[in-house]
Amino acid sequence: MTVERNITEITQFILLGFSDFPRITPVLFVTFLIIYITSLTCNLSLLLLIRMDSHLHTPMYFFLSNLSFIDLCYVSSTVPKMLSNFFQEQQAITLVGCIVQNFIFSTMGLSESCLMTAMAYDRYAAICSPLLYSSIMSPTLCVQMALGCYMAGITASLSQLCALLQLRFCGPNVIRHFFCDMPQLLKLSCTDTFFVQVLTAILIMFFGIASVLVIMTSYGYIFVSIMKITSATGRSKAFNTCASHLTAVSLFYTSSIFVYLSSSSGGSSSFNRFASIFYTVVIPMLNPLIYSLRNREIKDAFHRLQKKMVCC
Repeated sequence: MTVERNITEITQFILLGFSDFPRITPVLFVTFLIIYITSLTCNLSLLLLIRMDSHLHTPMYFFLSNLSFIDLCYVSSTVPKMLSNFFQEQQAITLVGCIVQNFIFSTMGLSESCLMTAMAYDRYAAICSPLLYSSIMSPTLCVQMALGCYMAGITASLSQLCALLQLRFCGPNVIRHFFCDMPQLLKLSCTDTFFVQVLTAILIMFFGIASVLVIMTSYGYIFVSIMKITSATGRSKAFNTCASHLTAVSLFYTSSIFVYLSSSSGGSSSFNRFASIFYTVVIPMLNPLIYSLRNREIKDAFHRLQKKMVCC
């Protein structure tokens, strides 16, 4: 610790994690390890499959491959540190490490929110303007939209990072979570956090509420277009192309908003920790499964890859 102007500043934090549940610690470790390995395997496999199979080089799967990449980074920003802390007596993380972790986590989360919106627009273009779909969702536009998602996430997180760096931490230094969550950091600051709280609220409104409104509007038009399809088979096929994305969007936003509201209302820290597991650990594992299990094109691509491997 360093002393400046008679104030002892914190240079490291203690991540409480799940150390206050010693009886179930082994079970938690094994569970989180299995989920993490499954998440890495599923997302990496889906990412490679889309890259290797030319039949999947379409806008929908381009965005899906970016979603897998984001989920890989998203889950890896928190889980490895959480798993290693199960074996540490003092579950410490440096101030710099904490800020970096929060920045990566925030960047990936905000980028995913934008990507969900881009994927909704892709489905809107595919169903509402099928004849113009190829010209609307050109490769150039797809790349620009993906880069825009990343840039929006990075820019927003950088603004939050700059505000966070202005805060001072002079004790206590125990974070009652398994990662450096922004609300927990603000509670530990010994300086005024009003600006950071306002900035965080603005980002949540823009990336959360605005994104949800855009997605809902897109699906409003999609629903109207599907209802105009006279063939029952055609309607069923159109609904199936949207079902996976709607499921992923519902899980992502519902869990995120639920945890945020619970944290803001001063809910139990233990409850918030376990609730946060869903959107930080479980959802990155579920996303590739949601998009793959009922997807005929993914299954066909996997079979083609298997045949190539057997022939080789």
